[in-house]
Order: sequence, then C-alpha cells, then structure tokens
Amino acid sequence: MKHMSATAINPFVSSKFRFWSFVSMVLLVFVHGYNMQERFLQPWTLPGEPFSISGFIEYFLANGIFRFRIPMLFIISGYLFAMHDDRPYKSRAGKRFRTLFLPYLIWSALGLIFTYSLELFPWSRALVSDSHVVQIDNTRMLLHDYKWYELLARWIILPVPYQLWFIRVLFIYNLAYPGIRWCIMNRIGRWIFFSFAVLLWLATINVGLIEGEGLLFFSLGIWMQKNSFNIENHSSPLKPAIWGMVFVSFAFIKTFLAWKGQPLLGGAVFPVLTLMHKIVVLSGLIACWYGLDPIVRWCMKRPWFTWLSAFAFIIYALHTPLIAYVITPFLSLLEPMPAFHLAAFILLPIIVIGFCIISGFILRFLSPKIYSVLTGGRGM
Repeated sequence: MKHMSATAINPFVSSKFRFWSFVSMVLLVFVHGYNMQERFLQPWTLPGEPFSISGFIEYFLANGIFRFRIPMLFIISGYLFAMHDDRPYKSRAGKRFRTLFLPYLIWSALGLIFTYSLELFPWSRALVSDSHVVQIDNTRMLLHDYKWYELLARWIILPVPYQLWFIRVLFIYNLAYPGIRWCIMNRIGRWIFFSFAVLLWLATINVGLIEGEGLLFFSLGIWMQKNSFNIENHSSPLKPAIWGMVFVSFAFIKTFLAWKGQPLLGGAVFPVLTLMHKIVVLSGLIACWYGLDPIVRWCMKRPWFTWLSAFAFIIYALHTPLIAYVITPFLSLLEPMPAFHLAAFILLPIIVIGFCIISGFILRFLSPKIYSVLTGGRGM
C-alpha cells in the first residue's frame, strides 16, 4: 500500500483538506439553520412536532447527513498540526494563540456587543429573547439581565457565537499536543488513551475542558499522520460504496425513529438514537473522504470555487448568532408557502452564507490587516 510522506502532503490531498474545510463550514450554517421546534440539536434530539415529509428531510440532513463535518475538521486539524513537529513547540503554541485564541476572543466580544445592541430596541430585543441563545435561566433571557461575571464567562468560556466552542477546544488540544502525542506513540498508553477517548465520544460527554468528540478525532488525525496512514487511497475495509450505504441508511432509520421510535422503544429510543448517530458520523467520514474525489477534483479546478473557499473562516465566525436571531421572522415570512420550514432551511443559510462572503470580501478589500487579525491570517 502506498503511504503518505510524514513531512509532505500530496497536492490532491492538500486540495481535499481545503475542500472539506470549506464544505464543513457551509454545512455548519445549514445545521444552525435547523428550524424545527427543538432547535438545539443533540444526537438524541426529537423533532417535537407532528411528522411531515419536509420535516423528515430537514431532520435527515441537519441531524444526520451533515453531522460528520466537525469530526472531519478535527481530523484535518490533528493531521496538519502533527506534520510540523520539526518546529519548536513554543513557537507553534504562540502561533496558535494568534491564529486561534485571539480571533476567538475578538469574535466572542463582537457577538456580545452585537447582541447587547439588539437588546436596546424593542423589536430586535424580541429576536434575542425568542432565539434563547443567551438565556441563562427561566427568567433571564437577555444579556442585560446578566451579572458582570456572567458576561465575562460568556466572553471567555461560552461565547454568544456558540460555534466558537470548536476554536476553544482546538486551541486546548494544540496546547496539550505533546501529551496527546506521547500517549499515541506509546504502545500501552495508546490503548488506554483511545479507549478513554472512544468512551467519551460514545457517551457524548465532556470532562472539564476536554470535549469528547473533538478529542477522539483530533487524536485520530495525529495517529494517522504519525503512522503514515494512507489518506489518499482507501483499503478494502474502507470501501466508500459500502460505508456510503451504511451512512445513508442509518441516517434514514435514525430520522424515522426520531419521530416514531418513542412509542416503539420508550425511553430506550435515546441511547438507540445516540448509537445510530455515532454510526452515521463514522460512516459519513469514510464515505465522503474516500468516495467523493470526483466532486473534489471538479470543484477545486473551478476558480470561482477556490475563490469562495478562501472565505471559509469568515463564514464560520460570522454566521451566528445572526442566523439564530432571524430564523423565527424568516419562518413567518415564508409561512404562506407549502413546506415553508424546509424552504426556510434551504434559503436562509444560503442568504447568510452570501452575506458572510460579501462582508468578508469588502472587509478584506478595505482593510486587509483587520481581516487578517479577525481570521487568524486565513483567506488572504
């Protein structure tokens, strides 16, 4: 089997990293545009409203097909970080502060300022309260209700732009990289470490600042790089056609059980949905990475696509909490349409992504230095 070099990436694999990083950000906007009654998606989330074909499609995509994206980003991040062990750890950690934690603090602060400003006006205050994005208990729905230390915690630990958790976790894993690498490279430590990481992932729990899903896949990316795992061509156990069938069929069954499973399984439906979710994520990673190369090649040869992919980070950072605040009024606007929930699920993310790209383009044109700071130097 042909293996990848430990110090270089095949140009096509490099283009796949860029493609999937961008696509994962786009899919993230759609997941955050999910507009059913229960909008905070967990593996075991139930729709909370009567069955409909449009609702089935929306759940099938948002809490099924699209959910491999974050593990994909963690694997790519771990793989790329592990490639540069020739560089001093201190300088790498300092660079990650500039490219990860500083943008994290800035975007978190901007989310606070934006939300606090919306709360100054009655019509926009309702957008914030109806979204429940900053709800802290049953009576406090607005930032204006926070105590000072709660605002501080929102800024540093639980950002209003809630997708920033990924950057916070990734920064922590980058700092902990020497320890993670030691565990992975040690024969006994590897089994103990990955057993712990798999259990966290299966249980969907966090231990302090350790986030279960991220730890497993970031570490898997490191292991793949250190062991020259073939990420260019699949082996027999990783045939994308087989894993693709598992991916789609399990996402379909999981979606069916989200509506019909509770009468059949009772309380057992929640662990069943969680286990099926894990199978969907794992099979989706394998099927998409190894099975969609023709799409990757086609897209990455198009100048317009490579131009758009440069705005992956600005899409990631800018789309929330904006999309959460406008879901309800957008639904009201489309309500006369048939299947308006599904229409909103498709149209609103497209509009928000377009807004993010246009905003990023204008800012990069007017002030490249500010844009570079906000994006950690990405997309320049």
